[in-house]
Amino acid sequence: MVCSATIKNQSEVSNMEYPHLFTPGRIGPVTVKNRLVMTAMCVGLAHHDGAVSDALAAYYEERAAGGVGLMITECTRVNETDAVAYPSMLSMSHDRYIEPLRKAAERVHAHGAKLFMQLYHPGRQNVVLFPTIWRFNERMARIFPSYWDWYFKMAGRFDASMIDDPKTAKRMEKYMKPLLAPSDVPCGLGDNPVRHQKTVPMTIPQIKTLIGQFIAAAGRVKKAGADGVELHAAHGYLLQQFLSPYTNRREDDYGGSLENRMRLLKEIIEGVKAECGPDFPISVRLSVEEFYDTIGYPGQGILLEEGVEMAKRLERFGVDALNISSGNYDTAQTSCEPISFPPGWRKYLAKAVKEQVRIPVIAANLIRTPEQAEAQLNEGTQDFIAMGRSYLSDPEWAKKAMEGRSGEINRCICCLRCMESFQENIMNGKPVECAVNPRACRESKFPRTAPKDGWQRPVVVVGAGPAGLTAANELAARDFKVTVLEQGGAPGGQLILAAAPPLKEKMDWFIQYLTHQALQQGVDIRYNTRAAKEVIESFRPYAVFLATGAEAAAPRIPGSDSDTVTTVTPILTGERTYAGKEVAVIGSGMTGLETAELLMGQGNTVTIIEMADQIAPGAYPINASDVIGRLEKGGVRFLPGRRLERIGDGMLYLRRKDGVLEEIRADATVLAIGVRSNSALEKECTGHFERLYSIGDAVTPGRIGNATRSAFMRARGLQ
Repeated sequence: MVCSATIKNQSEVSNMEYPHLFTPGRIGPVTVKNRLVMTAMCVGLAHHDGAVSDALAAYYEERAAGGVGLMITECTRVNETDAVAYPSMLSMSHDRYIEPLRKAAERVHAHGAKLFMQLYHPGRQNVVLFPTIWRFNERMARIFPSYWDWYFKMAGRFDASMIDDPKTAKRMEKYMKPLLAPSDVPCGLGDNPVRHQKTVPMTIPQIKTLIGQFIAAAGRVKKAGADGVELHAAHGYLLQQFLSPYTNRREDDYGGSLENRMRLLKEIIEGVKAECGPDFPISVRLSVEEFYDTIGYPGQGILLEEGVEMAKRLERFGVDALNISSGNYDTAQTSCEPISFPPGWRKYLAKAVKEQVRIPVIAANLIRTPEQAEAQLNEGTQDFIAMGRSYLSDPEWAKKAMEGRSGEINRCICCLRCMESFQENIMNGKPVECAVNPRACRESKFPRTAPKDGWQRPVVVVGAGPAGLTAANELAARDFKVTVLEQGGAPGGQLILAAAPPLKEKMDWFIQYLTHQALQQGVDIRYNTRAAKEVIESFRPYAVFLATGAEAAAPRIPGSDSDTVTTVTPILTGERTYAGKEVAVIGSGMTGLETAELLMGQGNTVTIIEMADQIAPGAYPINASDVIGRLEKGGVRFLPGRRLERIGDGMLYLRRKDGVLEEIRADATVLAIGVRSNSALEKECTGHFERLYSIGDAVTPGRIGNATRSAFMRARGLQ
């Protein structure tokens, strides 16, 4: 079929390596300079009252300057009552939000990019606390100008996991209004982060009011000078809840048949068209498959066949583009994938829609390289390439591809630190974090170009892991003369171990990026070099950065010195292997789970023992359940609530919470109970160098993002 996003003569294209990717396309009356779309991502940078802040405008502008053709803002609420989902969330519910959006649009337009605003309502995918507390906060902020500072200080004590506690949910029900939804079907399946929240079916007057709120919000977006709107009918939010037969069990004009389930969206589209006119495009983000079969509910929700029919009807309703996606909070892995999912895994969804409609199809298909993007355009999978996390990790993704520098792209590794940090920071006013880009969402605080004030003064960095190389690259960008001393024969540090388990090869991408940047900037990396005080002194360094990492912890448990006991490190490096053995893994953090999967794949019978009452305590649920699902299919046994007391004679002795002592057989035992900082070199060097800094795991063992952020901050702040 002919699409309105017509490809022009290739002679007009600036980059012949990716001729389709950098060809202009049209969405309704709007011409987009290339086929690259930045999808909506909530980053927590909006002003407390819902306006576009300078920090958020800077975030958008940097990505517009980086070459994106079309940018879609994060989800934006349409009212100040039941649509409030978290603090620092965009709003377009009042005219006061027009001017801040206008300023942001001007900054985006200055770089030749277009800007759509995504309008939404969370429906059941919310917490009853948030809409209620928002109304209180708004009133208090009007009375006390410093109220927000106090609020975020207090809210920092809030643990987001509390909302998953049924007792807490019951207490909130007593004082808070229930969430509006099509039907009384609260969240409660899979890894849904907002389970146990009370819902209530919307009345017809409430539905009519909501339609008016969407229409009014779209009108304000147009007045602000933005180029279009996107209606968020994906990922399980309210508009999708009306579309889905799983969440919509109404028996009136807004439920039952597909025609009725689409009525709300249809009336919003008609109203926006009437309010904004035909020259203001509407995109709909649509989950065409909810994947309930992946969590044990086959045949439930929106299936692809019906999703395609929805797309066809939306075209008839007059929308100008379809942004195809999948999943909801119940099936969250299928809308924001963890690291194990292969690039392009769901492109068949977009292709199924593209074959049936004439309007442009936008789709995010876990695209990570320009080559993959160009291939999917050539295949006819879609008309526009949508990415979200890729622009978080590298704002210049588009520019680098256009200039033939794809090897310099800092690819998203799908670790989901962005999602995890959003939930961690949701109540304390802090923005999202990216594991591989420590500047992400801090663009207004840290300019992209570092000051050239190093004047070739020598700096020694010990360790070529993520912290060491991040610091080295930042220091080199500042014109310091950087030497990295690495005791091993290759870069990567803990990332080498992180990339070893099955389906973790994306971790290698970050190692490749850091090494490429270091070599390009002239960093001198010396492998197989053990750093000691005397070695470091020979460089007469202006500053020394110690990124000596961490090592696996080995507890003092009777029998732990046996030859049959090891930490995870020899397993992940391949130094020690087992096959056909009964292996016990002690500890069910992500390292323990992933090591168990590696052992399972080598033909061992694996048991995971965890002292806590649940498996994977402290791990991000989507990442944990991704691995646990494969372990369960492979027959791995889980024993939570047990403390290892003794190892001996091919047996493990475990103490249960009720005091009972259990015995299980184990030919080998692998300890995955955390790591401890390597601080020996710091002790040796303290007092001998004026500027001595430990960074990364050498300070506090943690995730990749903790290491890169501490390294960046220290390197950027060196005086």
